[in-house]
Parts: sequence; C-alpha cells; structure tokens
Amino acid sequence: MTKTKLIDQLFICILALLIGLIVGCIDFIFGQGLLLISAFRTQHFIYLIPFLALAGLAMTYLYQRFGGKAKAGMALVFEVGHGREKEIPLVLIPLITISTWLTHLFGASAGREGVAVQIGATVSHFFSKYIKSENSSRLFLVMGMAAGFAGLFQTPTAAILFAIELLLINHIYFSALVPTVIAAFTASYTSHFLGLEKFEVMLTNAPSLTLELFIKLMVLGLIFAFAGNSFAISLAKMKTKLAKLIENPYKRIAMVGLGLSICLTVMHFGRYSGLGTNLIADTFAGKEIYAYDWFFKLLFTVITIAAGYQGGEVTPLFAIGTTLGAVLAPLFGLPIEMVAALGYVAVFSSATNTFFGPLFIAFEVFGPDHFVLFFITLVFAYSIDRKHSIYNKQESLSLPK
Repeated sequence: MTKTKLIDQLFICILALLIGLIVGCIDFIFGQGLLLISAFRTQHFIYLIPFLALAGLAMTYLYQRFGGKAKAGMALVFEVGHGREKEIPLVLIPLITISTWLTHLFGASAGREGVAVQIGATVSHFFSKYIKSENSSRLFLVMGMAAGFAGLFQTPTAAILFAIELLLINHIYFSALVPTVIAAFTASYTSHFLGLEKFEVMLTNAPSLTLELFIKLMVLGLIFAFAGNSFAISLAKMKTKLAKLIENPYKRIAMVGLGLSICLTVMHFGRYSGLGTNLIADTFAGKEIYAYDWFFKLLFTVITIAAGYQGGEVTPLFAIGTTLGAVLAPLFGLPIEMVAALGYVAVFSSATNTFFGPLFIAFEVFGPDHFVLFFITLVFAYSIDRKHSIYNKQESLSLPK
C-alpha cells in the first residue's frame, strides 16, 4: 500500500468513526421515540386508531411536497449503490422518521429496520463526497447501512454482514471491511451508551443434535422459508395491485388506512399494531400465542407497507417467525423458545435473501450455545426460492481493492 493510499484509508476510517457517532445518535432518537410512541399507543389505542387514515394523508402530503427522490426510500439507496442515481437527499431523514412515528402512533403494522438503514445510508452518502474515488459511494453506502442497523438493534457483527450481503457484493476487500466495522461498532456503542436497550434471550432448553433433530430442523427451515417468501411475494404483489386499483396515493392510503383501523381494532384490539415486539415478548415469556398470530401479522404488515405507510419490515418478520415457531414447536416435540428463536431468524433470512446476517443475529441475540442448530435451519430456509426478497433492487456489486 502506497503512502497516499494509506492516508486515504486512515481518513476513511476517521469518517467511519464520525458516521458511527452521528448514526448512533440519530438511531437513539428514532428508536427511543418509537418506544415511547408505541407505549403511548398501547395505552390509548381506541382514541388513536380512528385517525390512521388522516395520518396516512399527512405523511403522503409530506412526501409529495418535500420528498423528491426520497420518495423511493430503500429503492433509492440501492439505485445509488448501483450507480444509477447520485444523490440521497438529507431530507429523507426527517421525512422517514416523522412518517414512521406517525405510522406507529396511529396503530398500523410496520417495522423500523428499513428506516435505520436508510438513515445510515443517507448520513454516510453525505460524507462520501469528501473521498474522490470512483467507488466511494458504494463503500460509504455499506458503512452507513451497517451503522444504521447496528445502532438500532445493537448487533454490530450481524449488521456488518447484513449490509454487505444485502447488496450482494461479490468481493469483500479488507479496505472496505475495516471502516464498515468501525462505523457499525461505533453506532452500536453510541446508541447503547445513550440508553437504547438491546433485545436478548439466552436459550437454556435446547436438545442435543441427533439425526432425528436434524430432520426436524430441515423441515422447520423449509416451513420458515415458505413464510418468508410468502411475505416477500405478497408485499410485491400487493404494492402492484393497490397502485393499479387506486392510482391516487392520497385516496389509496386513506382508504386502506380506514380499512386497517377497523380490522386492527376488531382483531384483538391492536394486537397486530406496531412492531410486533409484543408478540415476541409474549412468546418468550410463555404467554398464550394464537395459531393465526403469524398470519395476521404478515397480512397487516404487507397491507400497511403496500398502502404507503412508512416503516421497515424486519421486526414484523421477527414477530412472524417467532409466533410461527411457537405454533410449530409442539407439533415437532421441541421446546417452544428454541423453535421460536429459529423462526425469528429463519423467516427474516428467507424474506431478505441473506444468510450470514441472520446467522449472526442468532449469535448476538440468542447466544452462541446453539449456533449449529441455527446454522442447519438457516441453510434450508435460505436455499429455497432465492428469487424473491423484500428488497427488490438487490443487485450484484463490487467494492474497490
């Protein structure tokens, strides 16, 4: 490495540290705000849910009036990574943050990961202009996405692998990996220091691996793959059908919002609103889980996102996998918490076409003791129908040496 390249690499690492700090702070504000909003909605659900359609109109106006290219959301992030777009406007950050808060405040079903990843990508892309190289935007995009994911979920290793794998990068060079590690771990530590808590469950009741268990894990992986692919396929088709059926975005989000407000009230009084963390917590606390919980969480999340409400898909995917696992566990004669944990990562893996990110989420959330069980399940969940993903702009990229 020449002296000039070494200086450039050191400068990139310094920027990675700065990006991690900024993204970690924004993730804390966004994540903590979302937790407060979710708690408030749970307490006052009946008074808030009737205004879901109006909230949809408000966020649609904000995007139509101020969004510009930011209206594309995650698609814009991928387009910049592919080199087909050059800018991610900074206005994306306040727009998506406020809109996601509104989505959750008034009771729709959505996640948060997509927001954090877009925030990270926007911040890092802003700094990429200070590095004059052909592929700097791609490198900084990976750094920012990893920082955004890590700052919100505090799983930095998984975030690094997820960001890299999400873009399907062909060649991972050490020069790209080092700043990504710095950005992700800095964002994770920053948000944790500020007070954002990490979700963790230590599994204590899991059987040893046998041939019988291997076969069960294989079948479970295939079932979870079906759920994950169903989510990805349904989301793509629902977006297309709703856009054709109701072309006006204001009418579309208002009409769907009205329908959602009725259905989410009738179906267990907001049980399927928000992130789905209530379902995850109930599962691991041993509380009652209905056989249809996973299906309705999938359905309402698909409709919410397809209609134009803002938020991610990953936490609902965690909830779908967890509750489906809880339903399947007795049928397979396995501990509920173990199969729920397998579903937590396997449905996510299938829906996003990623393997190593989910594998290390299992490691960082559920501990290392049963790593091999997660590995086997994910192999089968990941291997089925890799044509579909919730990120329909995934494309092969390469980073500079």
